[in-house]
This record gives sequence, C-alpha cells and structure tokens, in this order.
Amino acid sequence: MSDVSPTLVWFRRDLRLSDHAALSAAVARGGPVIPVFLRDHTVDALGAAPKWRLERGLEVFMAALEEAGSRLILRAGPAREVIPELARETGAGAVYWQRAYDPASVERDTDVKARIREEGLEAKSFAGHLLFEPWTVETKQGAFYKVYSPYWRAVKDREVPEPVSAPSGIAAPGRWPESASLANWGLGAAMNRGAAVLAKHVTAGEQAAQVRLGTFMRDGVADYGETRDRLDVDGTSRLSEYLSLGEISPARCWHAGLRAQAEGKAGASKFLAELAWRDFAYHLMWHTPHILEENWREEWRAFPWKEDRRLREVRLWEQARTGIEVVDAALREMYVTGYMHNRARMIVASYLTKHLMVHWRVGQAWFDDCLIDWDPASNAMGWQWVAGCGPDAAPYFRVFNPETQAEKFDPKGAYRRKWIAEGQAHPPQSALAYFCAVPRSWGLAGSDAYPEPVVSAREGREAALAAYENRDF
Repeated sequence: MSDVSPTLVWFRRDLRLSDHAALSAAVARGGPVIPVFLRDHTVDALGAAPKWRLERGLEVFMAALEEAGSRLILRAGPAREVIPELARETGAGAVYWQRAYDPASVERDTDVKARIREEGLEAKSFAGHLLFEPWTVETKQGAFYKVYSPYWRAVKDREVPEPVSAPSGIAAPGRWPESASLANWGLGAAMNRGAAVLAKHVTAGEQAAQVRLGTFMRDGVADYGETRDRLDVDGTSRLSEYLSLGEISPARCWHAGLRAQAEGKAGASKFLAELAWRDFAYHLMWHTPHILEENWREEWRAFPWKEDRRLREVRLWEQARTGIEVVDAALREMYVTGYMHNRARMIVASYLTKHLMVHWRVGQAWFDDCLIDWDPASNAMGWQWVAGCGPDAAPYFRVFNPETQAEKFDPKGAYRRKWIAEGQAHPPQSALAYFCAVPRSWGLAGSDAYPEPVVSAREGREAALAAYENRDF
C-alpha cells in the first residue's frame, strides 16, 4: 500500500485516458487516483443535444475507466463546495484538472483552486484542450492576434508535445466514495424522441475518436483541401464532436496531420490550419470574452438586427422550412445527426443574419441547443464571422447567395435530396428521419408541400446591402 495521499482528478470536457496531462501527473504522484465528474452550473447550462452527447460520452468513459481498474465518481452541486468536500472525504492531498477557457469556467476554477489551497492541499491545472495556451501567442508588440492569417504564421512551426499513452495502471483507493447515478441525472431527457434518431449517428468515446482520426488520415486527408467544402462528399474529418468533449486531444490530431504532411498528402496542411483555427477561436475568447455574448466590433452594436424569436421568419428558419433548399437541408441534417457540415453552417448563418436580418445571437443559441459538437468559442466566432461583426470577419457586403453556394458545393443536388423529403416520390430514410426527430408540436409530415421561400436569395441580398450601406461603419 502506498503512503501517498489520494489525488482527485476532476474530469470535465476531457473524457479520455491517453494524452491527459492531469491524469498522467496524478499517476506519477503515486498513491490512489480518484476520477470525478461534477454536474455543476456549466453542465446544467448545456443545450439539449450537447447534454445528450455528454451523457453518451460519460457512459463510454466510465466503462473505459472500469476496464482500467478504476471508476468515475459522479457528484452534483457547486464546484466550490463539492470538490473540497470530496477531497476531505477521501483524504486527498491534491486535486488536478485540465484547463477550460470560457469565462464561467475560468471564474469557477480560480475560486476552486483558491479554496483547495486554503485547506493546505495541492491544486494544479494542466494544458490539454488546445494546441497553444492563449496567453502564449503574442504579436511582436506583446498584444493578442485579431486576425487569423498572422496568428497562423505565428504558430504553424511551433512545437506541439507528442501525445502520451494512457497510464498502464491507475491505483484505486481502498474504499471508493459514493457516486451519483448517471441514469438518474437524465442528462439526455430534453432530447425527447429526437434522442433515438441521434443515437443512430453517434459513436462516442476515445476509441471511436481514434478510429475516426485513423480512417480520415488514411482515406480523406489527401483530398481535404478540395473536398472539405463539398456538401455532397464525406470530405471532412468529423472530429469536432470528439474534440469538443476531449475524447481526443488536439495534439494527437496535430501530429497525425504532420505525419500525413510528411508523407506528401496535400490536404494535411489545410487540416493543420483548421486545427489552429479552432485554437484561434479560444485565443479570441480568452482575450475578449465578450465575443460570447456581444458584437465583437463595437461599431455594430447599433445595427438593427431583429431578436424576437417569435417572429414567423425565425420560426420557419428554426423548423428548416425557409423554402431555400440548401438552408433547410443543412438544418435538417443537424436535427437528424446532431452535426452540420461546416460550409452549410456558413450558408445557414448568412441566410439568418443577412437575408432575414436576424441577430446572430438567435442562431448562436439555436446551435447551442442542437449541435452535439457544440463548442463555445467556435460557435460564437463562427456566427460573428459570418454576420460581419466579429474578428477577422468577412466584409459586410459579402452576402452568401444560398443558390449559387448550392450549385457550387452540391452541384447535382445530392445533399439536398438526402435531407429534404417533400417533393420526392420515394424520399430516402435520411430525409424522413427529420420528421421523427423534431417536436410533434410542429405538426410536420413528409407529405407536406415544400414551402415557398421566406425571403428569396435576390431580395434578401438587396435588403441586407441596403441596411449595411445605411450604417456608419
């Protein structure tokens, strides 16, 4: 038996055993390791689909820990009370965790760290959710980057530590503390009947993440630069949901990309740049946390976006019944799978914020509720980038034409037919699944007529440009 006191490892959005700095440090410290997951206000604030996906991830992670001779202790309540209390209960001498970067988590973690140290215990946080800590990337003037291109040039040749293997053994305590029941938490309850539809498209966990990475590196990364924007092709990595919950580390993805680049696979450099784009979102969130809630560019605060979610055009957008096929197909893909193609996200966001002149926060909140790969920094930056009010944003006069976007990235209409049932004599199951996923209260059926456009591509563009040109930017 070790005479070293136990270490609590507080897991959050890092549900993996390999390349986990906090877990590796706890094992290296010696003594028992007690993994814990806390249902606190940051968990309860999650939308329906992200919370359902978290439940699936926790199920798989708990099984992985048990296979390794350990277990995950579940507790609920304010972190500032529950974590120190669990440390006292177990006689832990240290509490380790991997960092989060959103304002609510930073405030929570700072408070918890101070409280643990007040009790004479070790409290330590580790990197692992990003490639580069946000405060370590600076301009020559010591400022943060506001534009992606120079940010990418600053980090693309930086060293990223090689990912480490999972510990060969995780010492268990003599007596495990009591744990709540994951099933009793009901994290996925808000998905209602949509949960059964989503479940057909999700394989959670670290092993699934590594299989996906390996498959993409073998079959997809070479053409990634050319196919990543095609709606009708499986050309993306589909790693976002795994990165969101930390079921795979960005460092593992980075080194896989470097190996592919060394092998001459042309798309690998673009893949690496996209990993850095994710980091850039966190870089901005860390330095300008108002990006999550307010227009990043102050001069946009008076722009006359509509914010009433009860408006007919907003309701039709949310129901994927705008009458613009590529927009509706993308939203329906999200309702059925919990995922939306990145190019489609831009088209959908542009239609809402520019054609319908609805505030980006309305779309951000809807994605918060519906995406299984929800990420606070990426979601906020993505919406503001499209809307024109964010950092490194597209010029205000760049309005995505959904029809020309569809012609370019879904030239034969395969993506639209896959997700829109109306008008097809024999619609595929993927399109019919939408009617099984959405709330019954919407009263929709595949036999319905497809709606006329709420706002046509041409009319929406003209109205948006008129509004922008009348503002003093």
